[in-house]
Amino acid sequence: MIYAYAAKEAGGKLEKFEYDPGELGAHDVEIDVESCGICHSDLSMLDNEWGITEFPFVPGHEVVGTVSKIGDHVTSLKVGQRVGLGWHASYCNSCRTCEAGDHNLCAGATMTIGGRHGGFADKVRAQARAVIPLPESIDSTKAGPLFCGGITVFNPLVQFNISPTSEVGVVGIGGLGHLALQFLNAWGCKVVAFTSSESKEKEALSLGASETINSRDEDEIKKAQGRFDLIISTVNVKLDWNLYLSTLAPKGRLHFVGATLEPLDIGAFNLIGGQKSVSGSPVGSPATIKTMLDFAAHHDIEPVTETFKFEDVNKAIDRLREGKAHYRIVLTR
Repeated sequence: MIYAYAAKEAGGKLEKFEYDPGELGAHDVEIDVESCGICHSDLSMLDNEWGITEFPFVPGHEVVGTVSKIGDHVTSLKVGQRVGLGWHASYCNSCRTCEAGDHNLCAGATMTIGGRHGGFADKVRAQARAVIPLPESIDSTKAGPLFCGGITVFNPLVQFNISPTSEVGVVGIGGLGHLALQFLNAWGCKVVAFTSSESKEKEALSLGASETINSRDEDEIKKAQGRFDLIISTVNVKLDWNLYLSTLAPKGRLHFVGATLEPLDIGAFNLIGGQKSVSGSPVGSPATIKTMLDFAAHHDIEPVTETFKFEDVNKAIDRLREGKAHYRIVLTR
């Protein structure tokens, strides 16, 4: 049996829950969960904001633990190995995108918390392809958020061949943004933080930003016209995107990793004149996640976290819901 925490209805409290996972698949592994981050996507799924949640619902897709069982056909992992599991628990491994190495874009991929039970549990199962070994120097209690928040902001650097000499703006210094600052700074970029919080300005500088811009000050933003090669937006609110486009250099890119639900109001001429682009991306492929972890280990990059015990999961959820998390929350044993 697997012992977990599950909600019976949308927005419900998490309660003790147990289930029989059945026989381990030939290509799967079982992980003894040591820690698990709480992401805003867990909250969105808990509240069924996207209309796809199945109940009882066990959240948790930033899992860190130790492999305890392996399927008969698994050769890439071994029992006792320290690993992590992120947004995807399996891939079809045969479609065009999987064959190209873009497993994260696989239309047949299975979410770790969609149609199956996630990592708020003592154990979790997943396809071996989706489970990534953890470098020895990375702290297990810090690693979880790298498997979702970390890879989400790292993936664009790889996908768009961002140069170490690029000047990059990061909109929103929170769970995603504070990691983006660290990665970009270690990448060699000049990084500017857009934030509406005066209290975060000093910390943004300590995390790798060379300066900050008040995202609520239109005049201050206008002074940055034509400056950035890339802007990464991590927020889920509507902003004056045409104003941000004006701060891009020719061939610059406005890239979304934050899931704003309102349509983007963008003028075509604001793109055409400077040959600018607007794009978005999800988490990365297993290969890119491995690269990200190696990069984080090499440069001592880690998320800023708060920890709660698994039995205090509802307190942790409430703290995230109230917007008080600084910056990521991790459940530990």
